[in-house]
Amino acid sequence: MEAESGQVSSWLQAFGAALARNDIRAAANFFGYDCYWRDLLAFTWTIKTFEGPDEITAMLAATLNSTQPSGWALAGKPTLNDGATEAWLTFETNVGRGIGHLRLNGSRCWTLLTTLQELKGFEELEGRTRPAGVEQGGIKDRKSWLDRREQEEAELGVTRQPYCVIIGGGQGGIALAARLKRLGVPTLVIEKNERAGDSWRKRYRSLVLHDPVWYDHLPYLPFPDHWPVFSPKDQMGDWLEMYAKVMELNYWSSTLCTGARYDEEAGEWEVSLNYGGDRIKLYPKQLVLATGMSGFPYMPALRGADSFEGRLCHSSQFDAGSNYAGKNCVVLGSNNSAHDIAADLWEQGAQSVTMIQRSSSVVCTSDALMEHAWGKLYSQAALEAGITTEIADLTVASTPFKLLPAQMKPVYETIRKRDAQLYEGLEKAGFLFDFGEDGSGIHSTYLRRGAGYYIDVGASQLIIDGFIKLKSNTTIKDINPRSVTLDDGTMLPADLIVCATGYGSMNEWAAKLISPEVADTVGKCWGLGSGTRYDPGPWVGELRNMWKPTQQPGLWFHGGNLMQSRLYSLYLALQLKARMEDIPTPVYYVDPVHHKR
Repeated sequence: MEAESGQVSSWLQAFGAALARNDIRAAANFFGYDCYWRDLLAFTWTIKTFEGPDEITAMLAATLNSTQPSGWALAGKPTLNDGATEAWLTFETNVGRGIGHLRLNGSRCWTLLTTLQELKGFEELEGRTRPAGVEQGGIKDRKSWLDRREQEEAELGVTRQPYCVIIGGGQGGIALAARLKRLGVPTLVIEKNERAGDSWRKRYRSLVLHDPVWYDHLPYLPFPDHWPVFSPKDQMGDWLEMYAKVMELNYWSSTLCTGARYDEEAGEWEVSLNYGGDRIKLYPKQLVLATGMSGFPYMPALRGADSFEGRLCHSSQFDAGSNYAGKNCVVLGSNNSAHDIAADLWEQGAQSVTMIQRSSSVVCTSDALMEHAWGKLYSQAALEAGITTEIADLTVASTPFKLLPAQMKPVYETIRKRDAQLYEGLEKAGFLFDFGEDGSGIHSTYLRRGAGYYIDVGASQLIIDGFIKLKSNTTIKDINPRSVTLDDGTMLPADLIVCATGYGSMNEWAAKLISPEVADTVGKCWGLGSGTRYDPGPWVGELRNMWKPTQQPGLWFHGGNLMQSRLYSLYLALQLKARMEDIPTPVYYVDPVHHKR
């Protein structure tokens, strides 16, 4: 690999020299015609991918003077992967230090990732600090840790204002608050539930994470070694509650945000809360909606619903299959929640369970994903090979979203062959399945719409064996007092109807808590503009509005799965810290709004 090391070092030296002398044309010439530069804050103070030399040239022309990058250096030995030379690198800007990843095709760059990792002079708190009141050589104040924590929580929002308020105390809000705590940003988390972790505890009894444990660590504090590969929901809820306490987060549970308004002149928010029956107003500079990656539960309008004598609910309201032993159950939908709930109902002794599938779903077993997708970066074997969680996260981040479908198609072709018997069984059962509109599977489907797939942990075999009955390519036409009529004329007895019909866009929360006008100002969240179903174009190349500046000053969106909450919480925290410290943050680009609610 000496030749590759020399090649990368020469490229970095020459590229860095071109940037240092402000020779933008020469710098752009180090990229091939088919090239991508993904920047996480370092150059642009946003999250943006530049595709092709022209976009890279325009970005450098706008940002190079304010960024002043320097110190480009190889970090570790390069590797050869599918003909491309890959290497990790480090660099600095005028305000921070960064880590990057480079892929070379020959002598030119194919992909470049640049990420801001820390701010100079405002690094994360390191080492062990003495508790308040403890001085060198003696104890000044014997106030307990709990007393100090309660006092800090009481003061924050009463005698002093938080710089940042996070609405939503699930995994996203907790991960971000932990990052901000380490950066010294006064932050308050608002959670409507009674306890941290209740957003998991209150879901249906059988819920288990479908992502492996190595994928799901929170910042700073990984799961213990004995943790199950796929965490049960209550165990996950308890972990979040423990994490919030151990990380000493300012966390107000049983608190409802009743509204928020942005004061343009003051440059701050007025946030109204119902806190233990008291009406409180806070005035933070920054407001983060960490309400998940979705909006409100979507309940379809079903004719005759008022006449139903059984229970009709959304999947988010479903509790446990044990409550419906001996009952006739209908599940509308065919993605993760629908499968989990249908399996739980059957396992708990329902008289009948029928899944109504309206359209095709992507199906893939968790074993296949571990073997061919997750396991390369997130597994015990990966850890033993030296791939830490941080390296895995940055490796994922280094692949531009435009390239992901082509990268994943062969993976899913392999998976289809691997599990051919499963797919043959599903086809015979009448289940409508696919591998995404372009064959790129769950990964692309998740980014495009956040739904539309099932990671199989056993329910597919129940469908194949006929234990979960199936009516596909149809939907509910009418609800009767004790049955449903499908649009193909079939009538099914029903004591329970669960609508596993998904959620709306995350900006619905902005409409409810702030105003419909602000929701439309920022536009929809999530999706890449791929032009596929539920993800209309134009192409934007990054997830809409997530973890970056929006069209509404001071308003941020934070969500996603546990891996995304961990990875992107760093970059959102750095943006908030920089603004608090009055570090210049010239944002290169804020996406125009193409789609509202």
